[in-house]
Amino acid sequence: MVVSFLGIVQPGSEDHGLPELNVPGTFAMMQKGVDEVSVSVVKEDSGVDAGCGVAASGSRCSSVSGSSPLDSDMKGQESGGSDDHLKKTKKGIILNPQPSECKKDPLNWPIWRRDIALVCVGWHCFVGGGQTSMLASGFSKLSAELQVPLSQISYLVGPMMLSLGVGSIFASPTAVLFGKRLVYLVGILIFMIGSIGCACSTSFNWLLISRVVSGFGLSTVESLPSATIAEIYFAHERAYRLGIYTLLLLGGKNLVPLLGSLVFEHLSTHWLFWILTIIAGSNFVLHLLFVPETFWDRTPVPNKRSLHETRIARQVRGLSENVSIATVRSTRLNPRESAGHVNDDGVPVGLTDESNAQEAETGSKTRAHIKSISEKQMAIGLGIYHGRHTIDNWCMVMLRPFVLFSYPAILFGAWLYAYAVVSLIIISQVIDHAYKDIYGFSSASVGLVYIAPFIGGCLGSLIAGRGSDVNTRLLAAHNHGIYEPEFRLFMVLPAVLCNAIGLLGFGWSLERQDHWIIPSIFFGVLGFGSSMCSTTAITYAVDSYKEFSQEALVTLNMVKNILGFAVSFFNVKFCLHEGYKNAFTCYALIEIFIGLWAIPLYRWGKLCRSWTNRKNLLQFSYRVNDDGKDEKDNHTER
Repeated sequence: MVVSFLGIVQPGSEDHGLPELNVPGTFAMMQKGVDEVSVSVVKEDSGVDAGCGVAASGSRCSSVSGSSPLDSDMKGQESGGSDDHLKKTKKGIILNPQPSECKKDPLNWPIWRRDIALVCVGWHCFVGGGQTSMLASGFSKLSAELQVPLSQISYLVGPMMLSLGVGSIFASPTAVLFGKRLVYLVGILIFMIGSIGCACSTSFNWLLISRVVSGFGLSTVESLPSATIAEIYFAHERAYRLGIYTLLLLGGKNLVPLLGSLVFEHLSTHWLFWILTIIAGSNFVLHLLFVPETFWDRTPVPNKRSLHETRIARQVRGLSENVSIATVRSTRLNPRESAGHVNDDGVPVGLTDESNAQEAETGSKTRAHIKSISEKQMAIGLGIYHGRHTIDNWCMVMLRPFVLFSYPAILFGAWLYAYAVVSLIIISQVIDHAYKDIYGFSSASVGLVYIAPFIGGCLGSLIAGRGSDVNTRLLAAHNHGIYEPEFRLFMVLPAVLCNAIGLLGFGWSLERQDHWIIPSIFFGVLGFGSSMCSTTAITYAVDSYKEFSQEALVTLNMVKNILGFAVSFFNVKFCLHEGYKNAFTCYALIEIFIGLWAIPLYRWGKLCRSWTNRKNLLQFSYRVNDDGKDEKDNHTER
């Protein structure tokens, strides 16, 4: 175990006596005996400090998920070989993952086509993200129309957030098995049905049920976009695009209430939901025309020569044929973990022992045939259904987000993201009553207050996206060109500090009844910090476990929605009973407590990623044979 220049503790292999298992997050960038997929390996010499994050722990290769070369020159120095065969940008940045030669590969799409798909998905996220706070400026009006207490009106938020989480649990495995395009379109249709129900509602219970249906349909905006971005953009492009996604998602929470306030002021509440129905219909058309299926099979297909060289290399090194360093993850169409990793022989992970190599040799033709079928299906592009993408069991895939709670990087990202978003929900539940009672604002005036967090959110997304990319490039330059996901955590502490200041300032200024501009400014500071926290949490989770990006986002949003559901039942009463000052002080202290966990995670995060790979907790959810047997029943003991 070695501590690097910037304090990241590096996993070592000396305790195992064998080459270290691949740690989730390492991207493969160097081709050795693998057809159609380029893979990378980071060579480390014993006793060498690799800079700010990748210190040497042994003479053998250590492939770490999330750690990837960003510069071709530095990468060539690390590997000791030429990287001319790798595809790079004009600036010399190695493309990660390496795109295939097929033009239908989403990574080979023109940038304008990928950005149009992102804008269409982002617009739907903007509309969907604002649904939980859309009624913020109309709580008093709804309370009078439906003849229910103000605290009961807040229940229109919590159950909808819970349905968002439940919907994600169903949407994610369905998208893994059958593709995201189908799930996006079905989700929009369900959202339309729920919006029509809200527009026709005449009682609180009817409105509540319709909101729950809408939330179930909108679950796609929280569970799928990060995986879509990971599939159509390279690693060095993702943070900026994820920043755009979080900007639109959180921007909806800030601007949709503003637009809703205008409807509450000049039209009936039913018109608000009829307008939503029209927007949902337009979103369906946009997705139908401009958001094709982004799935692409990147399964490495080993050739016979590479398998033969593998056996010779192992015999020369005198290793036992019975030793299995790592197992093949699965033969499903969308490989999550084995793709893109190699060991010190330059052999794809899972092909290190002779028995596994023989299995891969007999199965390579099958995988090549499956790949050709996938490419043919992608030819239709805008088709709604492209067939089954994996042989995995739906129920097993559904369990993956729950297992990811045991992954420290995902767990921290979930709480950081959840509390940042819920902080905005907390204010949305009390802002209507507070501003109307203290400042005498109308519904439209309350809606205009949301301009402040929207501006703050735009700035936060810009800094957390572009700023984080620049920061990680600088840190990678000190780390021999190797990128570590923990570099993203540098943005956490300033983001959390902004959130805490925003919460404290908002609560204290309302308690003191300062001029309305004061709490509004602090609301903007909170929007800035929340956007930074959200972008950083999602980017860190995706970069650490790109192979589980879709399931990771489900985990993040599951925590957010459950937390929002719980808070909605006591937040209004808590603020009115304890006062805004005491209530928001408690909320700020919780924010600081969560943010401080970034410090130990930065230091030991890489060890945590190594631990999750060794434990392989998600192994049970994969299949390797058409007979449906689990992977663990088909491989030798590790």
